[in-house]
Amino acid sequence: MTRRSSSPDGEGTEESPTRSEEPSSGRLVRIQRAVRRQISKVQAVTAVTPPPIPQQPVNVADQGTADQSVAADQGTADRGVGGEPVSASQDHGAEPHPGVPQEHGNLPRFTVAVLTIGAAWLAFSLLHDLAGVIAPMFLALNLMITAYPIHSFLVRHHWPRGISAIITGLVVVLVLGGFLAGIAWSVAATITQMQKYVPQMESLYRNAIELLTRIGWDEEFILEKVRRIDPQQVVGVATSLLSDTTSVLTMIVVIITGMIFMVMDTSRFGERLEAAGRQKPGIVASLIAFASGIRRYWLVTTVFGLIVALLDWGVLAAIGVPLAAVWALFSFLTNYVPNIGFVIGVIPPAMLALFDKGWVSAVIVVAAYSVLNFVVQSIIQPTFAGDAVGLTPTLSFLSLLLWGWVFGALGTLIALPCSLLVKAMLIDPDPESRWVNALISPRGDELESSSGQSAPD
Repeated sequence: MTRRSSSPDGEGTEESPTRSEEPSSGRLVRIQRAVRRQISKVQAVTAVTPPPIPQQPVNVADQGTADQSVAADQGTADRGVGGEPVSASQDHGAEPHPGVPQEHGNLPRFTVAVLTIGAAWLAFSLLHDLAGVIAPMFLALNLMITAYPIHSFLVRHHWPRGISAIITGLVVVLVLGGFLAGIAWSVAATITQMQKYVPQMESLYRNAIELLTRIGWDEEFILEKVRRIDPQQVVGVATSLLSDTTSVLTMIVVIITGMIFMVMDTSRFGERLEAAGRQKPGIVASLIAFASGIRRYWLVTTVFGLIVALLDWGVLAAIGVPLAAVWALFSFLTNYVPNIGFVIGVIPPAMLALFDKGWVSAVIVVAAYSVLNFVVQSIIQPTFAGDAVGLTPTLSFLSLLLWGWVFGALGTLIALPCSLLVKAMLIDPDPESRWVNALISPRGDELESSSGQSAPD
């Protein structure tokens, strides 16, 4: 409503309506607009920071069930049709390249083969450079392993461990000393016996000169060839022999020194092996199998060496070659060197047979040695020795060539034990690598016997 006011002249004027007198519809519109602005502000705030959800205590069993459900859902999401795993490339819609391995971190087989060959070559080269230390120590380890049953026997019969270890070491030293003494005695006997055949040597020399003269090579021609020999070459050969002699003496010192420290470790070695077996039973089982194979190998080599020595002694005694027992002992000692030990052992008796009985007896000696050693050492012994170390005869021969290159002359003596150690450390503890035994073992059932036994680590 409007309110009229009177002016001084008496005329009334019409005034505007007051706030309280506004229409009710206008106030409702303003209220609705304010409410909409407040609702908009509340919606904006809730869109940015949602209201916190009150935390409630969760039961442990319910929480485990929920975790399993989430893991199952995650595993289902990671698998495609038919339960096949979905790779990262498939999950993002990209197809994997056919030449790239599906799993992360895998390398192509060719790359793995190249890296393996390179690592093996590097390892063999390092062993070759350290042959002067590693080979004698490994031979000392072989001798101590072979004699360890003596220590176990004495301990079982209530001997003190320290004394048992010392006795075991002394036995090894005596055996090694007997081996070296036998070789030295054989060489000294050869030199002494050869001095008795100087006239025969001179006669053989004249006969050789006459034979060469008949075919056009007279004595002057031969002397001229001898004069052309460079003295530096002779000095080089002598230096090489002296160096080899020094190397042998150094090797003996290293072996004896190594055995002294091994004797000190022998008394408590069984306890340390048992403690290690509780953590790595597979590795310890392979080491025990390696020690057992080492003992069988040296036992087989010793037995067949005695058999060959007795047969050689019988042949030499039948022919009448002097010092037959000495050459039989020399044959037994050289039998420990596979394949080439026979050549070393036949030279002295063949020379004595030539000077004492003539070339016919020398040919008989060489032929008898060849037949006996070929049958026993090349056919029968490798079968038993291969069974002892778990290698075929072919691999035994390849082991001789490989370790002979790595460690030199001493490597031919410890070739099969070295291969046995590699097999025990790299093949036997790994269940996935035991199929290799079917290829390298002389027994075809090696795979079947080992496939059901998985050595834990």
